[in-house]
Amino acid sequence: MYDNFGYFSSVVVSEFATSSSSSSSLSTLYRRICLEQQFLPTRFQANSGAEKLKLYSYWRSSCAHRVRIALALKGLDYEYIPMNLLKGDHFDPDFKKINPMGTVPALVDGDVVINDSFAIIMYLDEKYPEPPLLPRDLHKRAVNYQAMSIVLSGIQPHQNLAVIRLIEEKINAEEKTVWVNNAITKGFTALEKLLVSCAGKHATGDEIYLADLFLAPQIHGAINRFQINMEPYPTLAKCYESYNDLPAFQNAVPEKQPDAPSTN
Repeated sequence: MYDNFGYFSSVVVSEFATSSSSSSSLSTLYRRICLEQQFLPTRFQANSGAEKLKLYSYWRSSCAHRVRIALALKGLDYEYIPMNLLKGDHFDPDFKKINPMGTVPALVDGDVVINDSFAIIMYLDEKYPEPPLLPRDLHKRAVNYQAMSIVLSGIQPHQNLAVIRLIEEKINAEEKTVWVNNAITKGFTALEKLLVSCAGKHATGDEIYLADLFLAPQIHGAINRFQINMEPYPTLAKCYESYNDLPAFQNAVPEKQPDAPSTN
């Protein structure tokens, strides 16, 4: 994270002194520098000096993954509290006081407790509005909401640990695989059709928005956990490739979390 606001200012001045760019381009330039350098001026680090945010997370949870991306994009420092779902940490009575549903993620901001990933992300976007996670254009905003909804309600619940464990116990492991593959294939097919006409470098253009926060963890899990072939989904694959250049996305991947199993 960079604290040198002078560096940021010099880059902006340099680029605009040699161009005829509009004020809207200034916003685009600001976002690009923030994303590529994972830089936020001190005046936007709104939780500086305040009580540190607490995130209850599990390294492989795609829901927690998307919140980690949001926190990184906003430049927010937080305490990572690991919850081992395989060992049942989420059933602990103390955690149930924080989240009666017993799921992750859960965000604690002082006296405020938020348990749903979408609610957490919207809370962060409204409290810390830079960089924004929703475009001003109403159509693009609607597309972001649609993409989010497909992942949030059409794919992720079907691959939830509790669901696939139940299928494996009641039927068999083979049926579990068929179930997950069907949910991901159906969702990815819908997402490909939704985004093919509006995608740029990222899901809904050349800026990072809400849809990207939901796509990145879902595609990561589909490839690395469920061995989904991305060839039928070139738009999604292109978006996923673009996230490799962004520190906020790469630092949030499951394998880099403190509770991830050691590879040694």
